[in-house]
This record gives sequence, C-alpha cells and structure tokens, in this order.
Amino acid sequence: MMKKPLGLLMLILALGACTPETLQLETAEPIATEGKMLTRRDINRKIIEQLETEKKFSWNMVDASTVWSANLLSDSIMCIGYQPANEKNLNKRMHQIDIKQAAWRKVREALIDLVVEQTNLENPDQVATAKDLMPFGQEEVLPVIDIKVSSLALIEKLRKMPEVRYVEPMGYTFDEEHQRLRSDSGCGVSGNPSIPAADFTNISPAAKQSWHHGVPRIGTAWSTSTGRGITVAVLDTGTPTSTNQPKLGSQFNSGLSTGRTLTRAGTYVSCWFCGTPDGPNDGCGHGTQMAGLIAAPRGNDGTPAGVAYNSNLLAIRVTSDVVVNGSSEKKGFADGLVIAGNTTSVKIISMSIGDVISSGQVEDGVRFAYGKGKMLLAAAGTSLSWTSWYGVIFPAWMSECIAVTGIKDGGQPFIKCNTCHSGGDVEFVAVMQRRTDDNRTALTLAPTGFTPANVGGSSAATATTAGIAALIWATNPAQTREQVYARMRNASTWPSARSSQFGYGTIDAATAVGGGI
Repeated sequence: MMKKPLGLLMLILALGACTPETLQLETAEPIATEGKMLTRRDINRKIIEQLETEKKFSWNMVDASTVWSANLLSDSIMCIGYQPANEKNLNKRMHQIDIKQAAWRKVREALIDLVVEQTNLENPDQVATAKDLMPFGQEEVLPVIDIKVSSLALIEKLRKMPEVRYVEPMGYTFDEEHQRLRSDSGCGVSGNPSIPAADFTNISPAAKQSWHHGVPRIGTAWSTSTGRGITVAVLDTGTPTSTNQPKLGSQFNSGLSTGRTLTRAGTYVSCWFCGTPDGPNDGCGHGTQMAGLIAAPRGNDGTPAGVAYNSNLLAIRVTSDVVVNGSSEKKGFADGLVIAGNTTSVKIISMSIGDVISSGQVEDGVRFAYGKGKMLLAAAGTSLSWTSWYGVIFPAWMSECIAVTGIKDGGQPFIKCNTCHSGGDVEFVAVMQRRTDDNRTALTLAPTGFTPANVGGSSAATATTAGIAALIWATNPAQTREQVYARMRNASTWPSARSSQFGYGTIDAATAVGGGI
C-alpha cells in the first residue's frame, strides 16, 4: 500500500452543531512531526508488559509516541473511532446509531478534512485527496475512519478531541523475533488417511461421528435437536468451492441433512488496489474445518457430521488466516460482523480467530452484532509455542463474547489442550484432544476430498460449542440469547462455581436440549 508523509496545518474547523470545545479549532501554528521513533522491539516490549499485567492490550494503554511509531512501522493506516462530542454510552447503542445523520456526518467530514489538510501542508509536492489516504473507502455503518496518518502531532491532537474515541494503528504486528506470541495460522490442512478406529463412530446413513462428541453427548442430543431452523454465521477464512469440498457446496443438503441453506460471502480483500474483492473461497483451510465442525452434513460417504448437521450456515471470509493482525483483516472482520449482525436469521456468530492486540474497529463490530441480539462465541487462543504467561486473546476477552477453549479428554482435573489458552475470561470448554496423544484431535471436513481432517485447539472448541448452542436454540427458535446461554450454563460442569481457568466447564448438550427454557 502506498505511504505518504503527513504534515503542517493552518485550519479552522467550525461545525454548526459543535461547541467551541469540540471540533472548532483555533488557527494552528505549523506543527512538525517530532519525537524519537521507537523500534519494533521497544513497542513489543510495551505490549508484552501490558499483557503480563493486564492480560490484554489496546492502544489506549500506551502514549501517542508509541502509537505513532507502530503506525509508521506498518502501513500507516490509522483507524479513528469518532462520535459527536455529546454522545453517551455509545458502546451499548452501537447498533442503533446512523452515521449518515447530520451530526455524525459533520464530525466524520471534519476529521477527514483535518487529516487531508495536514497531509498536504506538510508535503505540498504530493497533493493528496481523501481518496488517496483512504484505501478502504468510507465506512457505511460503523463510526470509524480508516485513513493514512504519519504525524505524531496530529495523533496527539486527535487523542485529545472529545469527538475521537480512539486512534489506532491498524496494521501493526509482532515480527519474527517474537515467535512466542504468534498463533498458528491454521492453514495448510489436509485429510488424514490414518485416523484410529477409536476416534470415530460410523453412523447412518454412511457418515462418521467424531470421538470428541462423546463428552457433550451430542449423539443423545440429536434425538431431540439437530439444529434445524437456526443459522450460524462462521467468521473465518471462508469455505471452499463446491468442486473442492461438495459437503460445503452442492452436497450441503445430503443424507439426513435436508432443507437448509448455505450462504457464502467475503469481506477480506488482500489487495485494495486490484479492483476485485477476494470473495468467499477459503485459501487457508481453517474456515472449512470450522464450518465442518458446526454444520457438515450427516451424509452418505464417510465424512464427519457437524454438531448441528441440520443448521443453516452463513460463511464469511473475513481474514486470510486465524491471526487478525493486518489492516485488511481488521476491516474484513468488522465488516463481517456487520453483515452477520444485520442478517435477521443469524442467531449465533462463531469466531475462531483473533489476536493478542485489540482493534477498536472490531470491538465496534462486536458491539454492533451483540446489540442485534446475536450470541458471539470466540476462541480463547490457540498458539504453537509458549504462551501460558498471558490469557485469553482478543476479541474473546470482550464482555460481549463467550470465550471458549479446548481441553484434553480424561475428565477432571481438566487439562487444557497443548496449544490452548485459558484464564478468567473463559466461560466454556470443549474436549478436543486425547490426553495421551496431542495429534489425536477432533474430526472435521478437509478443504478437499472426503477423507476426514484433524483439528484441535480453542478454534475447534469454539466451533463445537457454537454447534451445541444451535442445538439448544433449535428446540425453541423464539428463545432469546440470554435464555439459550442460561441453558448452556445450567447443563455445564460447574453451573454455579466458575473455574478461574475453565469457566463453567463442558456443556452436556443432551441435558441442555431437554432442559426447557
């Protein structure tokens, strides 16, 4: 993406509805971008300190110089969350606002003008327009502006404005020096032709049931509910073409899975200047696995059935892999949340993706979907290396999300799976790894062919739990999110005594679907 230096300003912004304390600025003195730029190692150290002490990280925890340095070390795209200065309790009303209204439009336009004016005053030889500085275009629903900013002074000014909720670098990520913080990309999976016979049960008409369905008693729950009539949205890396994996295409309705819908969409765009969106196709494999765990058909050719094999599916490609750490991925994730939030039929949103760094834009998307009544389940974190020193990742630690992690079989005391995060934000767990063999994990669809694939971690635990929620909701589609959650909790290991690492424990789906509302 192109990068432009930003700069000096002499500008008076006077908005009709604003008071002198808001966006009405005095004539500015020329401002120079001053301050020592931090190294990536310096920034990473600050992030680690916050993770170790607060168990989470957001950019408002550090000073403007750190934010500025991080932005210059990435693609220079800032996300500015805005609001009229007199707005109150916006987080609880994110789904109700209309940014096309005059008060919101004036703030947005004034902030964009401010950035454009300063850009051109500092760099007069390369005149930039708003279009030049906003590669994603203008947001249609959420109150955010994604725009290139390189001036420390401007960042400091923005952070002081009552109209600005946050100013964040969108594209900053940890580098290779910090492998311990990097999650598994989740890509490159394939079918496993050597699955032990003990890891599945053959079920009618000619499907397989994964061994990890045993503890939650999915098979027993199926006598009451198969998820019919409930739509689950999977926000992940997409789903494959029907040619590659017909079970998520032309054979989505097959065997005992009938009369349901599959909708595919894509909000992630790898190249914003290429002119063509990427679309819904999974180039990674992770989204295919998660969709399979939730809603793969109970078919007739030996593939594993999903937990809610009669549920509807909305599969949205919002990211390239499971780590949401680039500007395009955060934008795609937030856009996917808006689509799922605005889709009336969607009851449940499953998110087996995330990062250790939060994103205000994604937070806004989460709150938008939550305000629409959706149940949001998010992975607590799945990593390849030493990560036990910090807990649940973003967005799972948000109060609007139900954080889920994976454990090994064998009963209590629970042991988290070898790549799973745990912690006080976890609400439920699901068994997905053998205690005696880390490589024996849950069975699901592979990106291609009919040979089952293995998948584990909190990603698979989240998708499995989303499927259980669909089974419960399908027993009475008129239920509210809160009623379904209460049934999940009442059927859990510790319904009234939450564990500091494993929440309320595993959910007995058979009990939950028969428990009324």
